[in-house]
Amino acid sequence: MGRRLDGHRVAILAADGVEQVELVQPREAVEAEGARTTLLSVASGEIQAMNSDIEPADTFAVDRVVSTATADDYDALILPGGTVNPDKLRQDEAAVGFVRDFFRAGKPVGVICHGPITLIEADVARGRTLTSFPSIRTDLRNAGAVVVDREVATDQGLVSSRSPGDLPAFCAKIVEEFAEGIHPVHDEGATAR
Repeated sequence: MGRRLDGHRVAILAADGVEQVELVQPREAVEAEGARTTLLSVASGEIQAMNSDIEPADTFAVDRVVSTATADDYDALILPGGTVNPDKLRQDEAAVGFVRDFFRAGKPVGVICHGPITLIEADVARGRTLTSFPSIRTDLRNAGAVVVDREVATDQGLVSSRSPGDLPAFCAKIVEEFAEGIHPVHDEGATAR
């Protein structure tokens, strides 16, 4: 019997300041199910991961610069958190456009902790049900999102979680949603499940 994500190509979009565990555990979860992952970033070289936002952790080699990638190249997207990481991504036009194109195509996206900051910048949070780290929930509401406080929220292929403590539920749900593939393109009036 094949693994649920055999043949799937999963992009992980991150920059310096990414929370290491939010990069590593989701990547391991999708790779264990057969996905091939690509670490995209705003520049080539390596990115510096962090533990609890303040302690330097490992560095990770960037596989591809996001400005050379398109949503057509991948089946799913993971946006890890860390406070600095999404702030760097939101300032990069190619990164924001890449995220926006994923949503326009109805492809599944997993986002955790502070990661939804990039969704706000891409103007794809409006009408979506999401959870996040508590400090950005007001920003999500102001961007038109419906904000909930639970370990994992799913809305038409968009999976979100609050913090590293939610990683087991987050990883299980992204594997499930990524295996489902393309979802209907979001309609602001649609309800979340």
